Amino acid sequence: MSWRLLLPLSMLLMPLAVAAQNAAVANSGLLSDVTFTQYSPYASSAELARRLVSPLNALRLQQQADAAHVRISEQPIDLERERFALYVPVHAPASGYALLVFVPPWPQAAIPPRWIPALDRLGVILVSAANSGNDANVLDRRDPLALLAAHNVMSRYRVDPDRVYIGGFSGGSRVALRLALGYPDLFHGALLDAGSDAIGEQIPVPPRDLLYRFQASTRVVYLTGGRDAFHEDADKRSRQSLQAWCVFDVDNESMPWTGHELAGGSSLEHALESLAVHRPTEPGKLASCRATMDSQLSQQLDQAQGLIDRGEAGPARRLLDQIDRRYGGLAAPRSVELAQRLSGVP
Repeated sequence: MSWRLLLPLSMLLMPLAVAAQNAAVANSGLLSDVTFTQYSPYASSAELARRLVSPLNALRLQQQADAAHVRISEQPIDLERERFALYVPVHAPASGYALLVFVPPWPQAAIPPRWIPALDRLGVILVSAANSGNDANVLDRRDPLALLAAHNVMSRYRVDPDRVYIGGFSGGSRVALRLALGYPDLFHGALLDAGSDAIGEQIPVPPRDLLYRFQASTRVVYLTGGRDAFHEDADKRSRQSLQAWCVFDVDNESMPWTGHELAGGSSLEHALESLAVHRPTEPGKLASCRATMDSQLSQQLDQAQGLIDRGEAGPARRLLDQIDRRYGGLAAPRSVELAQRLSGVP
């Protein structure tokens, strides 16, 4: 009896398996005009400000909104109006897909065709948003669009959370580094194709817990053309800033005979392979670097407090602004408390 029951059930299950396989194929490959529906707390205005804006600037933005009686929207993006391009390899790795969220310098949502063979071989999903180029506002569009793209792809496909990366080209690469620094609990690697900035100068430092996580768990791969002298110099300054901020898991990939242009397929493949090789920093080296960093910050905050105690408001305000630009979230909450004391605002 059991044999007679088993045979029809297996035959019934076969169409279901075929249907599932067909559905997987239908949701893979090159997909354009993709829409997403799920919002993420990561992309809320409050979280964007906490992670990506220096504390004193975030305080000023809120004060300006309060003074103008303007309510900051909870989510800066209306997903119904946004479109994305997506490439999904047909065959997923056993551990799940890797994911590369790509921030472009151009306004179109496009997947570079020459990247597709590398994405297939390595099992990497690539997603990119429309209207997220260099002309778009960074905080209101480029940052949240990348975060929402990651959230929605991870909800639709089986993605290995340890292999979620953020990348970009040229101006989009600078946004990618900013997001990697602010969201190390989401992105575990940054692929910087011909574009970078110096942390603590052009990119605000996030709160301490996020900075520590970035130091310990994020790998940064620079990928720039050998004939792109301007961006090679920018990369050098950026890498120096990473070292000063105790970030040591860094790789520098050069593309010989290449100017300021998008990486080719083989260069992308090497960079993606490098991203997957995380090299933890020796604990003693990291602890020593952090101690030096904290000591320098404490000295400057003590100096600002001394200026306030002596009633030297102008120099104190200028020093606090310098501390905010340099140390960002690492200086909070003390920097914010001193600024509020200086302005008489609780």
